[in-house]
Amino acid sequence: MTFPMCKAVLMRAFAAMTIALVGLVATTPAVQAATPNCIGRASDTWIYISVDGVRNANGQIAATLYADDSSRFLVKNGSLYVARTPAVAGVTRFCLFVPHPAVYAIAIYHDEDNSGTINRGGLLGIPTEGFGFSNNPPTIASLPAFRSVRLNVSKPNLATTIHLSYP
Repeated sequence: MTFPMCKAVLMRAFAAMTIALVGLVATTPAVQAATPNCIGRASDTWIYISVDGVRNANGQIAATLYADDSSRFLVKNGSLYVARTPAVAGVTRFCLFVPHPAVYAIAIYHDEDNSGTINRGGLLGIPTEGFGFSNNPPTIASLPAFRSVRLNVSKPNLATTIHLSYP
C-alpha cells in the first residue's frame, strides 16, 4: 500500500472512531441530564417553577413568559410565549425553557376549564381563575408593576415559587 492510500485509510478509520465516540458521549446520563424535560421553546436555559396554592387538579397551569420590556407586559401578543402543563392540586411543578440568560417576567394562571384564556367577571374584568406572578407581588388592589415581577434568570437550573391567588 502506498503512503497516500495508507493515509486515506487511517483518516477514514479516525473519522469512524470519532463518530462512534460522539455517539457514546451523547447517550451518557450526564449529557442527558443536561437537557431537562421542560415546556416551552427549547433552549440551553431553563427555570424550575413551583406554583403553590393550586386549589384543584382541573385543567392546566399556564405560564406566560415576557421579555424585559414593560411596554409588552400583560399586553395582547406581548409575551414571548405561553406554555401549559397539567394542574396538580396543592403544588404544580414544572421546568420552563427561556430563550437565554436574561431578565424576564412570568405570569401564571390556573386555566381550570381549559379555555385557553384566563376567565374574567364583573364590570372590572377581575380574574375568576387563580393567578400569580414572578416575585409574588401584592395584587389586592391592582395588577403588579412590571418592576416588581422582573426575574433574573442568569443561568440554567434556577428555581422559583409562584403563589396563586384566587378571587
